Amino acid sequence: MGACSSREKKFEGVVGGEVDDVEDAGDVRVEDGGSRVRLGGNSMYTSMFTQGGRKGINQDAMTVWEDFSGEKGMFFCAVLDGHGPSGHHVAGLVRDILPSRLSSAFKLSLPNSSKCDSDIVHGNHKDDSKDSHENKNFEYPLFPLWKASLIKSFEEMDEELGSNSTFDSFCSGTTAVTVIKQEDHLIIANLGDSRAVLCTRGNRNQLVPVQLTVDLKPNLPSEAERIKNCKGRVFALPDESGVYRLWMPDQNSPGLAMTRAFGDFCLKDYGLISIPDVSYRKLTDKDEFVVLASDGVWDVLSNSEVTRIVASAKKRSMAAQLLVDRAVREWKIKYPGCKTDDCAVICLFLKTPPLSTKSTSKNGRDGVNNHQQLAVSQRSATRRSQQGCESTKANSKEEYSALQGVTRENSLLSLPRFSTVLGRRRSINQPSTLKLFEVHN
Repeated sequence: MGACSSREKKFEGVVGGEVDDVEDAGDVRVEDGGSRVRLGGNSMYTSMFTQGGRKGINQDAMTVWEDFSGEKGMFFCAVLDGHGPSGHHVAGLVRDILPSRLSSAFKLSLPNSSKCDSDIVHGNHKDDSKDSHENKNFEYPLFPLWKASLIKSFEEMDEELGSNSTFDSFCSGTTAVTVIKQEDHLIIANLGDSRAVLCTRGNRNQLVPVQLTVDLKPNLPSEAERIKNCKGRVFALPDESGVYRLWMPDQNSPGLAMTRAFGDFCLKDYGLISIPDVSYRKLTDKDEFVVLASDGVWDVLSNSEVTRIVASAKKRSMAAQLLVDRAVREWKIKYPGCKTDDCAVICLFLKTPPLSTKSTSKNGRDGVNNHQQLAVSQRSATRRSQQGCESTKANSKEEYSALQGVTRENSLLSLPRFSTVLGRRRSINQPSTLKLFEVHN
């Protein structure tokens, strides 16, 4: 993509708190044309934190790519919520592979001409047609390319999971909620029931939450219709009133509480798909930040509560941990007899902080000495955060125990019979009937 400086918004007010934090430069790796990849910690624009629940190993994962695809100021954020015995492996592999695959797919989709119109490439092209004001996607001509690239990379990622022999994804999988920020354009892709919420300002300058994704669950009519057309079953158990699940046609398993996911190949012939729901939003000066989180947060906190908690953080770097701490507390209050779910949060702040309080990196820039104590605190928080993110290591001593004891609304209820024997996806060359029911958003 052509070089273009990002049009950053000016920071107004104290939403997200002060920004006198030290960047966690030690947790950053550089790849894919200069992208800075984070698995935890914080930067000037992001705050990340995850904490395992009481179901065994933390199966949530997350990543932030700054200067994504080599473009200055572009962000890619993803939160993944694994489920099933190998859910942490599935989430970890998707976290590590999907971003670079998406970047490559998008670059290949761009016009071949080396002299592409810079305004079009960066979404500044104005469409003068009479319908342009009625269709928000006309404001960003690259949206169709991003959407096609997201669908392509998600499907290829799922195929790679199916052929992976290092772990079994027959009855294990993961959700994925991703956001791409390119200047004042936001592209959202969702798979499953993790969620992205935007915090903006209302007419009276009050905080207003805007849900950017739809929780893709079996109770949605369009999702249920696809499942039934593929011979899958949708129903709620008597002791889980209102919690609709996806079941195999001949077994009361696995009882998946979502309709789209990576992995879970025992259900891929019965209506479960890996095609993301992709949408677009044009950012304005009223928009403050975006929160991406796994359902461990949304099960106990409303969109309004989440935005208020993040906005109340005194420092941006602590926003994600503050939200996770509050969610864990709510689990104990609302469901004292249940196992706390894993929680993962990414906060993406949309406005540039004042020059006097910008973050400084731990690589010798001015201001390091004034923040040594905070830096130690941040490194400790990041290490705790990454304990969950790096859960794909084979020598992990924790075991998956979500199906044991008392839990609330597990993503997966039971394992299919003979899953260890059938736990290899059919050949990727075999035609899939699911193409007939592909949803176009």
